[in-house]
Amino acid sequence: MSTWHSHLRLQFRLQHDRTVLHHRHEGGLRALASHYPEAAAVCHQVLVHPPGGLVGGDTLAMDLDVDAGAHAVVTTPGAGRFYRSTGAPARQTLEARLAPGARLEWLPQDTLAYDGCIAENRSRFHLAPGAELIAWDQLALGLPAADSAFRHGRFTQHIELPGVWLERGHIAADDAALRHAPGGLQGHSTVATAWFAAGSALAAARRDALLDAARQLAASAPHAALLAGATAPHPQIIVLRVLGHRTEPVAALLRAVWGAWRQLAWALPPCPPRVWAT
Repeated sequence: MSTWHSHLRLQFRLQHDRTVLHHRHEGGLRALASHYPEAAAVCHQVLVHPPGGLVGGDTLAMDLDVDAGAHAVVTTPGAGRFYRSTGAPARQTLEARLAPGARLEWLPQDTLAYDGCIAENRSRFHLAPGAELIAWDQLALGLPAADSAFRHGRFTQHIELPGVWLERGHIAADDAALRHAPGGLQGHSTVATAWFAAGSALAAARRDALLDAARQLAASAPHAALLAGATAPHPQIIVLRVLGHRTEPVAALLRAVWGAWRQLAWALPPCPPRVWAT
């Protein structure tokens, strides 16, 4: 079976008070036309991968720069998929760099790890002083609603802000202790992390307000049925972690927290990308 390799280079620049995307691609991964549903300074961008997913040996690499003063909202039209592998891993990587005063909202829809996949998903975010980031990652193990649980394979997740925070996990389908023990996933099949990060230390009052918002939303109806907790593991970052049995309730909590963080941190009301409603 032939393998597919894609590379997408994205650069968001502020030109005459408008954030403009310049991009170059190799392979199937593409950027659609930019949208400006809220202001010219905030560029909404959708990334599409027409093959629909990755199999063993495929690679999908993204390089993303947000220049000084630019603001980008990046999402996807649907779930990313890692399909069953015959032995070689499938890899997706993101290298993002934010200049001073840049803002990035990295909001891909969920990732589905199919039974039998061997997958790696790695993201690194480099934030200059004055840059700020709201991002999330949602992983669904198997398709339990379709009676296709994650029984074979493995998934490696790596999220990093160099020198600030490293979140790394290796989930093997046959690791019963990790998958089911009270100190592990406790039988949940959806794992998510959302974070607000800055290129320099957050003021204490601002940090506490962001933490309180995440905690209050996680404890409120209808989100209280999920297992969730928010912490500040470093002065430059707030992290929300969520476990659930289905992707939709987890996504609903992440979107609620994203909207609250956006309002608190930047005085911007939530403006959900239109593609989320299609």
